[in-house]
Amino acid sequence: MFEKESAVAREAAREAGKVLMRMMGNAHHIVKKGEIDLVTEADLAAENTVLEIVGRNFPRDNLLSEEAGRRDEASQRTWLIDPLDGTTNYAHGFPFFAVSIALVIEREVVLGVVYNPYMDEFFEAAKGEGAYLNGDRLQVSGTLLLQDSLLATGFPYDIHERPEGVVGLLEKMIVRAQGVRRLGSAALDLCYVAAGSLDGFW
Repeated sequence: MFEKESAVAREAAREAGKVLMRMMGNAHHIVKKGEIDLVTEADLAAENTVLEIVGRNFPRDNLLSEEAGRRDEASQRTWLIDPLDGTTNYAHGFPFFAVSIALVIEREVVLGVVYNPYMDEFFEAAKGEGAYLNGDRLQVSGTLLLQDSLLATGFPYDIHERPEGVVGLLEKMIVRAQGVRRLGSAALDLCYVAAGSLDGFW
């Protein structure tokens, strides 16, 4: 149903991933958007790659990207683009980051891709078509009990100012779950939930 859109999203994610891999370890210009919220020249280069590919193929669609902001074409179709989810990991050379692209039509997400170029993991899903990792269909975990669950979490960018709620919930989960991980890319965390490698994410 969304064959062209899916193909373009795949191409854009893979090309952006090549940019990120080429620049990994050489991203020297790092800007703080907040106290712990970073952006590197790799974010911008990967974003430009995605915007060019999507924009060339769908010039009448809206684009909403983390760094460049919004291109509004008054369309019912909007591409959501995070060119580098896990920027802090990337800036430190920690190989857990991804390119994330989705298409929303009339407020409904109809397809999405998440690509981890370091591990060459390509997650994709389209409405009514299921979800896949490198072509293999995904299945969520069958774990039923929290005590048997491996969970992942993320921290908000204002955690330094308001740590209490986050730390309190983390403490509760650590003593109830089999394990809790904080890996640094929410897009990949959610994909691993879809794949059954993680039992849950908050």
